[in-house]
Amino acid sequence: MSSNATESRFLPRLLMSPAVVTLLIWMLVPLGMTIYFSLIRYNLMSPDISGFAGWENYDFFITNPAFMDSVFNTLILLGSVVIITVGFGLAIALLINSPFPGQSFVRILLISPFFVMPTVNALLWKHMMMNPIYGVFAQISGFFGLEPIDWLTEIPLGSIIIMLSWQWMPFACLIFITALQSMDREQLEASRMDGATYFQQLRFLYLPHMARSIAVVIMIEVIFLLSVFAEIFTTTSGGPGTESTNLAFLIFQEALMNFDVGAASAGAIFAIILANIVAIILIRMIGKNLDN
Repeated sequence: MSSNATESRFLPRLLMSPAVVTLLIWMLVPLGMTIYFSLIRYNLMSPDISGFAGWENYDFFITNPAFMDSVFNTLILLGSVVIITVGFGLAIALLINSPFPGQSFVRILLISPFFVMPTVNALLWKHMMMNPIYGVFAQISGFFGLEPIDWLTEIPLGSIIIMLSWQWMPFACLIFITALQSMDREQLEASRMDGATYFQQLRFLYLPHMARSIAVVIMIEVIFLLSVFAEIFTTTSGGPGTESTNLAFLIFQEALMNFDVGAASAGAIFAIILANIVAIILIRMIGKNLDN
């Protein structure tokens, strides 16, 4: 009897072990190599200089004049895009929740920007919308007799935030629309009959019901937005100066422009630490909604 029980517990673990081992190798080997390179002298422009560097690469990366700007820009970009996408995504989802003619078509239009590739998204905004000569915003400014704004030069980080918000808002809308479909219609109708206003329904019924969905959207967006690169590389290249340089782009500069693999690896370790700090804060703040 005990032999059969032991075998029944061992067999599932044995069958799962190839997938678990593969996953561990997939995760641990790149992390281990990154830690290794962060502790040695490895500059592709000076291959003859090698050896153990200790904390030199970390000190070099952290004392980079662009380091604090990149961390600040990363957090500003992250917070701004999350606030915009969650706020407007929730508003749009509530707006189109009630049936109306063409509802399905409108939903498809709202979701479609999320499937645009990041580089295409950046080129679209750079040339079609924000170009100071022939862009849509420049034409609107000219129509009202205003001086066109060179968005990517005058407001570089704000421009990146607009691009990312446009791309990620459909994702938030999709999650929120799905959550709204599971609302208890009888409860809503009962509250309406009891004289509850729309804002009271929003506060006491809609938002508590949407708490789990909001938490999921924030968590997923934070994971992806911490590593934003394509939009910055395609539009501003981190400039002017360091005004739109985030941590991911600074690591790219060290690795593929300065050819300093050691310093770039140290920056990657710092990025991992920053991502874990943000994740811990988010889990403490909103993770409890996932258990409700």
